[in-house]
This record gives sequence, C-alpha cells and structure tokens, in this order.
Amino acid sequence: MKILAIEKDIKGFNSEDFKQLLKEEAKHVWKLYEQGIIREIYFNQHHNAILVFEENSLEATLKITQEFPLVKNKLIEFEFMELNPYSGFKRLFI
Repeated sequence: MKILAIEKDIKGFNSEDFKQLLKEEAKHVWKLYEQGIIREIYFNQHHNAILVFEENSLEATLKITQEFPLVKNKLIEFEFMELNPYSGFKRLFI
C-alpha cells in the first residue's frame, strides 16, 4: 500500500530549532529509503517534505513517522493519505 505523508511545521519554532536535528533526520530518512519503506521524497514550494511510503497499513506508517527526530522533538507532524491504484482506464474498455 502506498501512503502519502505531507510534512507540516508546528508553529512557534524557527530555523535554529531545526538546525541541530536536520542531519539526524536525513540519516533516519535515508535508512528508511534504503529499506524500501520510503519510495519517494520531495520538497514542495514551501520546503515541506512530501514522502511516499510503501507499507502494509496507515497505522504502520504512523508508527514509523513517530520515530523521525523532528517528530519526536515536536517540530513537525504529518498529514497522511492512502493512495489507491487508478482504475479509470477500465472506462476505455466498457
């Protein structure tokens, strides 16, 4: 199952609050990417991370993101969306 996770900064923090954790965060994300848990990662125009997870359930993805250093330190949170395969092509054949 693919899960889209959109990072949201928690208000009240500045770039200095993040600075000390960014290398640790990148290492953690890299480990998940190497394992195939994170399939894709991007930044949007606001520099928020957009991640595509390959996991068994939304609950498993929630648990994984709770281990991110920036989440543990309550600097960011994620909004989640389950992605389902596009089924619109079948309209071409009926």
